[in-house]
Amino acid sequence: MEFDELRTRLMPLDTACVCDANKTLRAADPAVSQLRIADSAIRPVRTGLKLVGRAHTIRCHNDFLTVIKGLGDAQPGEVLVIDSQGSDRAVSGSLFPTEAIRKGLAGIVVDGPCRDTRAIRTLELPYYARSFTPYSGTTSNLGETQVPVTCGGVTVNPGDILFGDDDGLVIATAEELAAALPIAEEIQRKEEILLGRMASGTSLLEMMNFDAHCAALEAGEPSSLQFTV
Repeated sequence: MEFDELRTRLMPLDTACVCDANKTLRAADPAVSQLRIADSAIRPVRTGLKLVGRAHTIRCHNDFLTVIKGLGDAQPGEVLVIDSQGSDRAVSGSLFPTEAIRKGLAGIVVDGPCRDTRAIRTLELPYYARSFTPYSGTTSNLGETQVPVTCGGVTVNPGDILFGDDDGLVIATAEELAAALPIAEEIQRKEEILLGRMASGTSLLEMMNFDAHCAALEAGEPSSLQFTV
């Protein structure tokens, strides 16, 4: 499947439906439940935006010279994925996403601190970060770009596809997403039907095999919880 078609079909979907379609996909911060979410998770600086793009990877530490290189090299439709390796200084602020918009990039993901959040929240660019700080990094060390990096506890390879919304980030190959798409689309279609019927007064339990599922489990029989719409 060509990337343009993949992107067109992903944009109306939620990350939750795609993860339900394939529970083995990489998700940023998979163990975040063990920690305080506010302190640990990579989250969108501005909510309400959808991210779909190919990874352009960057590895640095408390220094944003490599981010400038990656920003210069990245192609339209790519996402800057910055592995700051535990930085406590910002490696991106508002200038970089503004340049990313000018270049037609799809977004920025920083596994580390960013700054200028007030300005970033005015931009129409998906921008994810782990934390915020007013302190900037240095420009003295040129790290690596377009190498496998760690982002949110999972490996991101150059060219991997990032799919993100307010719930978080999914990282996958084009082949993995193409296989998950039909299932995810059907899951989302059913959920929209469920929401519509509940809004009209139908009980959620009436549209599930809840009783039969529980009875099967109690009898030691294999079963799965399913919607009946």
